[in-house]
Amino acid sequence: MATTDRQATTLALAHALSAAERGLAVIPLSRTKLPALRSPHRDEPDPLPCHGECGRPGHGVYDASANPARIRELFSAAPWATGYGIACGLPPHHLIGVDLDTKTGTDASAALRELALRHLFTIPDTVVVLTPSGGRHLWLSGPPDVVVPNSAGRLAPGIDIRGAGGYLVGPGSRTEHGVYGTAPGTAHLAPATCPPALLRLLLPPPRAPQSPVPAAAGDHGRGLVQFVLAAHEGQRNTRLFWAACRAYEDGIGPALVDPLVEAARGTGLTEREARATIASAARLTGHRP
Repeated sequence: MATTDRQATTLALAHALSAAERGLAVIPLSRTKLPALRSPHRDEPDPLPCHGECGRPGHGVYDASANPARIRELFSAAPWATGYGIACGLPPHHLIGVDLDTKTGTDASAALRELALRHLFTIPDTVVVLTPSGGRHLWLSGPPDVVVPNSAGRLAPGIDIRGAGGYLVGPGSRTEHGVYGTAPGTAHLAPATCPPALLRLLLPPPRAPQSPVPAAAGDHGRGLVQFVLAAHEGQRNTRLFWAACRAYEDGIGPALVDPLVEAARGTGLTEREARATIASAARLTGHRP
């Protein structure tokens, strides 16, 4: 390996360990921004799905760790790594990455400002990472009981979202196109809480109701209760959180707590899980649970 590559790997490890001190789980990346370690199952004729249960590295974001010893092991297994990825959606920050790209020929920053004006939210001061191509990554913190999916261009052209199962290239990483760095004045910040109105935009859109609505919900909140009842496994908390946010913003949050809890229980959540999610929505919309 060339001396410059060794230096890049040493620097990447140092930056990764620094990120881990902030509670961020990381993985080594190659110059292509892809995970540096290849899958241990790549030569198997019919591999079973594995997210690291086999105990070997090479499972992409599922290898991510904030444990310094584990991080050193991963980088030792990938001495060609020149960067690191930060896993999104994991505690303590439950990171959401808003990737404002420049390669589409559109002004993603302007598109985000337009969304903010239209949906009445502002982007708080937060960590901003500058990409070699001139783009920006905004780091936001999501609630622990909501799964934000990855998306590309769904909000607007040039705006990609990194959520659960995704990762962001960490500042200090060196890629084929240059070095990622933190924007001046933001390195010391913690990821700011994602505005509730923006968070709703990041969640899957509502689907047509498929189940009957409890009579206790009344006409005013029937659509929100139906939305929760239509949830499938894997989206139950997300749908409940979205509906509760809408209910509180519409001024009917307290009246809909019990109907929403009953609807959530009908999808398989426990009452305790449902009430915790609704309480989180209340706090994020500025109400007392």
